[in-house]
Amino acid sequence: MPHARPARLTALAASLIAASAMLTTTPPAAAVTGPAAADTTYAYTAQLIVGDHDRGCSGVLVDREWLLTAASCFAANPAASLDVPAGKPQKKTTATIGRSDLTSNAGAVRDIVELVPRTDRDMVLARLNRPVTNVTPITLATTAPTTGEELKLAGFGRTKTEWAPLNLHTGAFSVDASTATSATLTGKDGVAACQGDTGGPLVRVTGGTPQLAALSSQSYQGGCFGTDATETRTGGIVTRVDGLGDWVAARTSATRLTDFNCDGAEDVAAGDPKASVAQLSEAGLVKVVYGAGKGSVTLHQDLSYVPGEAEADDEFGSALAVVDHDEDGCTDLVVGTPLEDVGTTVDAGWVTVLYGSPDGLGLGKAALNLEQGTGTGAILERPSQADDRMGAALAAGRTATGEPYLLIGAPGKNLKGFVDAGLAYYLRGSVSVSIHQDSPGVVGVIGADDEFGASVAGSPNHIAIGSPGETVGTSADAGAVTILKHEVNADGIPAPVATVDQDSDGISDAGEPGDRFGESLSMVAYRPAGATAASDSILAVGTPGETLWVGTNSFPQAGQVSTLRVTATGTVSEQATIHQGVEGVNGASAAGDGFGTQVAAANTAPNATGTASTMLLAVGVPGKEVGTATDAGVVQTFSLLGAPGDSDHWIEAGNERGLPGTPGASQLVGKYMNATGTHLWIGMPHGPAERGAVHGLPWANAMGGTGATVITYQPGLNGLPLTGKAFGMVIR
Repeated sequence: MPHARPARLTALAASLIAASAMLTTTPPAAAVTGPAAADTTYAYTAQLIVGDHDRGCSGVLVDREWLLTAASCFAANPAASLDVPAGKPQKKTTATIGRSDLTSNAGAVRDIVELVPRTDRDMVLARLNRPVTNVTPITLATTAPTTGEELKLAGFGRTKTEWAPLNLHTGAFSVDASTATSATLTGKDGVAACQGDTGGPLVRVTGGTPQLAALSSQSYQGGCFGTDATETRTGGIVTRVDGLGDWVAARTSATRLTDFNCDGAEDVAAGDPKASVAQLSEAGLVKVVYGAGKGSVTLHQDLSYVPGEAEADDEFGSALAVVDHDEDGCTDLVVGTPLEDVGTTVDAGWVTVLYGSPDGLGLGKAALNLEQGTGTGAILERPSQADDRMGAALAAGRTATGEPYLLIGAPGKNLKGFVDAGLAYYLRGSVSVSIHQDSPGVVGVIGADDEFGASVAGSPNHIAIGSPGETVGTSADAGAVTILKHEVNADGIPAPVATVDQDSDGISDAGEPGDRFGESLSMVAYRPAGATAASDSILAVGTPGETLWVGTNSFPQAGQVSTLRVTATGTVSEQATIHQGVEGVNGASAAGDGFGTQVAAANTAPNATGTASTMLLAVGVPGKEVGTATDAGVVQTFSLLGAPGDSDHWIEAGNERGLPGTPGASQLVGKYMNATGTHLWIGMPHGPAERGAVHGLPWANAMGGTGATVITYQPGLNGLPLTGKAFGMVIR
């Protein structure tokens, strides 16, 4: 039985006007008049619903997380222009993929949260809010459609008899001719593209393998339901996709940008927890700089949309993390305020999620405030206590299936009478659990001053929780790290993989008092050679208290870093031990260097096989003396793969890597860092700029190159307000 569509859709059914050599651009064309596709042959085809059924289009899955479709589906007036703004669609758009029968439960339903338009043809890449794991994407053709070639179109538009069919339909077309970016073709046996087929795939089968040759763009719509009976032409124009493989691959494999206002430009948030707000010392603030020259905003707790109120010594912004928590295409900012007083409970701490929106952070959806003793799950079950310092460490991201998660450290939590035993909260969907050293499967026992949760990290495959105060054997503050999977086990927590310390088998050195193994952590996904996905993780572990020996001379707190590979099956193995006494590594170990005080890892091509040039690590050495400048600090960069000495590069203020300034006493370069897929961000809150600064070094510079443009954000420059005290202590 035909299903009626809202009357407003009839305006989209206007036929295209013929000219001798071309068709005019009009609102999207519609569904194939050919037969229903009863099997999964065209499972990669997607149905798109724009707005409240304002438009219906088709599309095609070209990556687990990306569709190709027509720009005209999203253009405000496609008859006048195919221009589509990059970023979040202006109207909510839903895609149904892998469901030839729309009444079934096959495939997946996803929201489209980002558009990446082409400017040279009727095409956009459309990112889904989560990957599609049960449908195989189609590959792109590498050669143009040829005259006389037969292509099959699949789409969800109208048919000869239905306005809104519930089945995918297909039809054969013969290619008439090709231009640089398009081709003309004619439907065979009366088949035509109809309204709703725009963006649908035209498929070539070569050697039994389907390839995407083009996308449906324009049609005469002869024989389609609602078309004037005098219109019998079945020809149309399609958009070629051959030659776009590199463009699609570059976009689909790129690391996710921090984009708080959903415009496709990279944004940066930097914390200044020591800043005064309304003359309240160390109340704390966060400055957000929007990319593409769209200005900045200063966030603090005296704003109406930020929970709480500014108070002395809160240190709002002591920890930051970013993730699209509500999956709407805009990055959300997670802010830790570990010294927040909750009622009369001093330094209990809390965590705030400020949601991104096209208008900016916090100006759309109301903030989510996570306070112990409120809400749901484990956070509700555990009331705030003095000195919990909830939010002292934060990690956020998405699992391999695309589900957002938060990992929150509360290293000051007292458990079973042990002061500062510590725990971490793990939140993902309906999962809200606490993890500590009495959790089933977690190796170790609760003890005073363990500070479990003082550091946290995560990848799409695993999470890691540091307890740098852990006693190993009889060695106090030797430190340990617990590694878990995202999958919740029968005990109701993320499944433990291993707890690692320097006395563990296969780990270099030995646990010694004051080592603080796990003081800093950073983790990225890793795809080994031969694997089909990035199913492993590489974890960098900083041990800044490590004493190093050169001959008979010891250097307390010289520091070192260990890199660990965690496989999908749960095997943990050491990749490398890195310090300034390793062959080929620049510098010489010295007491108080603190090598590994901060670590920042990046995978610049997360979907590709990991290589020495894409798996990168920055190590902070904030206590390093440079010339006569004590504690000037440096950053050293390495590949996460191979021998450390093969890829070591040295960054100090003013050298050829491009970090501005000159080395100065107590600048502590390397103590405040963040790594993204595009830049190594280095905070210099202690000078030489009076109120601090943040510098973004392109990885090309950070890994030994010169000349690439370094980004600098500094209070008082380029529109950033001249406020704050130590800008750049936290960067995301």
